[in-house]
Amino acid sequence: MKSARIMGPNEPLAVSESKNPKPQGNQVLVKVKSVGVCHSDLHLWEGGYDLGDGQFMKVTDRGVKYPVTPGHEIVGIVEEIGDSVSNISKGDEVLVFPWIGCGECPACKVGNENLCDTPKSMGVFQDGGYSDYSLIPNSKYLAKLDGVDPDAATSLACSGLTAYTAIKKSNQNSPEFLVIVGAGGLGLMGVQIAKAITKAKIICVDLDDKKLETAKEMGADYTINSKDPETSQKILSICNDKGADSVVDFVNAPPTAKLDLSILRKRGNLVLVGLFGGSIELSLVTIPLKSIVIQGAYTGNYNDMVELLDLARNGTINPVISKRYTLDEANTALEDLKARKIIGRAVINP
Repeated sequence: MKSARIMGPNEPLAVSESKNPKPQGNQVLVKVKSVGVCHSDLHLWEGGYDLGDGQFMKVTDRGVKYPVTPGHEIVGIVEEIGDSVSNISKGDEVLVFPWIGCGECPACKVGNENLCDTPKSMGVFQDGGYSDYSLIPNSKYLAKLDGVDPDAATSLACSGLTAYTAIKKSNQNSPEFLVIVGAGGLGLMGVQIAKAITKAKIICVDLDDKKLETAKEMGADYTINSKDPETSQKILSICNDKGADSVVDFVNAPPTAKLDLSILRKRGNLVLVGLFGGSIELSLVTIPLKSIVIQGAYTGNYNDMVELLDLARNGTINPVISKRYTLDEANTALEDLKARKIIGRAVINP
């Protein structure tokens, strides 16, 4: 099989050939049709995350070992199955749930493998989908597409799943006004999901007018370019001068986090999603006085992914795929993502 592999931090991906693996037991060999190009792949390629104040968290400290084949948003056709597989057949078109856990920790025992203490995620801790074939550890991690477009379905395994989980968390207080910060691939998916599953008025904030136009098309009720020095005041005005009930920050950088806290109303709910990094100074006394909730959202579980597939199948959400690359163009794909040349999502078609 042909794979594009990260050999080490900030090194060009190397395309190599190897023998196709043979599935055993519950394993499944999938012929990859499409794999999403995600910001998580970029962090893996760069070697880690900026924590702010000059601190950098290396992915190797989290257990990543190079070389590794990235790509955790995998859609393909079942090529071969192990002798213990009964729920999937050869020829099935499937979406892979990549957030594989240990199966033993408290999170795994209640079905939240995405929050495992010792994760074994595909495309991160084990080889993923930047390849023409991918070996899936167990058939239970596969969901049949049943009509969903393969390219569009890739994002449902990560960015769509992350957005879905974040919007579900933001909806816990039945918001009247919901602010979505960031109109990239995750943010645009978040707008669609919020329109589908909440009753909130949606305010989308971004630096790019073109992205904000797309957010409006996706269902945002209001859009604001955060270059405007009056951004906070404009949001507060829309929210009857009381502030937003919920804010979902798909960027999560120091300037956006500062904005989030300035527009959050009493009893507000802040969901932080993005992995931009950095740090902020927090006024601790305002948290109990305003009784606000600050929480993170990290992907979702297998059942969430199946629910999301249903929304896509019904046409309720429509993931935006703006660019397509070949496996040989994997380096270009990551460079374009880093340079912010991609609106919506990009995929690699091996």
